[in-house]
Amino acid sequence: MPIRVNLDRVLLERRMSLTELADRVGVTIANLSILKTGKARAVRFSTLSALCRELDCQPGELLLYEPGPADELPDDEV
Repeated sequence: MPIRVNLDRVLLERRMSLTELADRVGVTIANLSILKTGKARAVRFSTLSALCRELDCQPGELLLYEPGPADELPDDEV
């Protein structure tokens, strides 16, 4: 997928653990782990907003677009 999640880097810069972030945001550690490892297929704006609030960052610091051959979505995901 051409979207990469930089949650590891931002957590390291903020000296915050995934457990602490999960508690602050109200999201399970399992769901944050899925997001952190890049296995998430979607993220709610409310979750992204809460992450940005707690990490004091902008969405662009968490998400990065890397163009490549897999840029096109299947017809059922448009």
